[in-house]
Amino acid sequence: MASNGIINEKENPVFKQYGLPPYGTIGSNTPGPHPSSETRPVNYEEWNRPGQTGYVVSPHLIGEPRQGRFKIVVIGAGAAGIDFLHHAPKALAGLDVDIICYEKNADVGGTWLENRYPGCACDVPSVQYSFPWKANPHWSSFYATAQEIWKYMKDIVDSENLSQYIRLKTAIVGASWNEDISKWTVSLSQGEGDARTEWQENCDLLLSGTGVLNAWKWPKIPGLDTFKGDLFHTARYEEGYDLTGKRVAVIGAGSSGVQVCASIFPRVEKLYTWVRSPTWITASIGKQFAGKDGQNFNYTPQQQEIFEKDPKLYHQYKKMIENELNKKFRLILRNTAESDEVNALAYLEMDRKLAPKPELKKVMIPTNFNVGCRRPTPGNGYLEALASEKTTVITSPIKCITENGVLDAETGEEYKVDVIICATGFDTSFRPRFPIHGLDNVSLGDRWAKFPSSYIGIGVDKFPNYFSYLGPFTPVAQGSILPIISGLTAHFVQIIKHMRVQHIRRLSPKPQAVLDFSEHCRTFLPRTCWADPCTSWFKQGTKDGEIVMWPGSRLCFFEVMKQPAFEDYEIEYWSGNRWGYLGSGFTDYEFNGTKDNTWYLDWLSGRAEWQQGVPLAEDPDEFRDMSLGALPGTKTLGRRTNDAPLEVVNNTPDPAR
Repeated sequence: MASNGIINEKENPVFKQYGLPPYGTIGSNTPGPHPSSETRPVNYEEWNRPGQTGYVVSPHLIGEPRQGRFKIVVIGAGAAGIDFLHHAPKALAGLDVDIICYEKNADVGGTWLENRYPGCACDVPSVQYSFPWKANPHWSSFYATAQEIWKYMKDIVDSENLSQYIRLKTAIVGASWNEDISKWTVSLSQGEGDARTEWQENCDLLLSGTGVLNAWKWPKIPGLDTFKGDLFHTARYEEGYDLTGKRVAVIGAGSSGVQVCASIFPRVEKLYTWVRSPTWITASIGKQFAGKDGQNFNYTPQQQEIFEKDPKLYHQYKKMIENELNKKFRLILRNTAESDEVNALAYLEMDRKLAPKPELKKVMIPTNFNVGCRRPTPGNGYLEALASEKTTVITSPIKCITENGVLDAETGEEYKVDVIICATGFDTSFRPRFPIHGLDNVSLGDRWAKFPSSYIGIGVDKFPNYFSYLGPFTPVAQGSILPIISGLTAHFVQIIKHMRVQHIRRLSPKPQAVLDFSEHCRTFLPRTCWADPCTSWFKQGTKDGEIVMWPGSRLCFFEVMKQPAFEDYEIEYWSGNRWGYLGSGFTDYEFNGTKDNTWYLDWLSGRAEWQQGVPLAEDPDEFRDMSLGALPGTKTLGRRTNDAPLEVVNNTPDPAR
């Protein structure tokens, strides 16, 4: 097609590919009178005739993508990136899509590559912490370790050759929407110092898979750099470091701090831990399937073998645990029977386990917020560690770090230690870690400085062709995020298909759609325990800030993910006409034989077969001679010889039919 949109004879690949006659030749090889060139239904002059607005009809077939490649850049090769790379190449086959994934680390796996601190494990049952499309009957225990989860993801990348799409040690450091070319200009870098190189690439769609808990931070404590012992952050822990016989300080009592203390307690000589606020330590999620009192347990080789040989049984086991997790949203709502029950059970459990040190009950057991205000932490062994004489729990603030340990701000006491482990978490705001500028040079970081408004957690107005995994208001607080990620992938794939076959230049959520969703969230979420006065990353690390969780259950979320609501998007088309995708008026499958051309009869009669889209395979000879009395459904109906009467050869029905 010429730059002015006019079709010429040399640029005719679509019609040639599908066997359509060249423009202007319809009827030239058929008997009878031919229409004049002025009245032929298809010819160059007539095809290129613009409408009153200058709109020109394209000769493509319905279902064909717009000519030219469509490049997708995926940010991050963690769980989200892996899920997209598994699905998208197959789901988008034939749509001229190129996919490249940039990962800042030296390997894949995201948070499970970065977090290797003692006791690091998943806080939901391992059978749930797997992709719905990749069951793993070989999990070693009910709660899988970080190393085991990372290996699971690494094995998927290797076995499916997903590395062909991934560029490691490459960081995205900026992205800007270029309206002139309708593409994102992405800035990238490799290396550090004098070896650092930077360059830019363009892409048609930018997909962020960075997640939330990926930007770790040191605590702002004076003197941290003066400590002469060994200093670690849980997100940068030296794997294999031996803590046996050492005096250890653990700063932070969130999920990672809980896991660290429980894990290292048996090995260390002395444990000091700082707990600044109460927190619920609960029995495990999926408790009825866990060990005694919700404890972790190891699967036996026999159990693993049974699950491997009987995938249906394993799937049933997985669904039963998933079903229990799906019920947990009821306890998130305030003043429900489920909420009251779980609060009572958690109180009794903590009261019993802290009995050796009764003074800790006032320190540890919350009185003004419900279970679920923070993400529930199973904490197997944590309360037992705190109740031991080997552990000192400090509730006063830290004044500073000294060369030899930690100085208490209230008592002035110095706690001398050999090792400090900072379990102080991450930057829990949703602001991107690098500048992203959309239409009119709007900065996403500035836009989300106070409140991270979004459209169902996946997109933002003014940021066309940009989507994110696990953005603000996605259900990251309820069970395993891997099914959530797969649901998002299915949603994104539908959007990308729609963009390609409908020749969409750009799309972004309508501002009103974002405002409506924000209004619904702000009105609904105060009725949940997330609104209770606890400091939580559900509120971006604040005690009383805006809640950024999904306003409903996981099932509610999956209902929304099933079908994109394109009426919620501002859409611009390459042709300027929303019906431009109709093109030549023919569908692609009318010429390539990939679909039953009578599928609509099955659709309109309520049959399920139409969804399969398989071409007709029946032999037309079976019905061709019915006008002469042949019987349909018989093995051999007969032979026709010119106008002679039908000779019936075999009239025996075929049992196979």
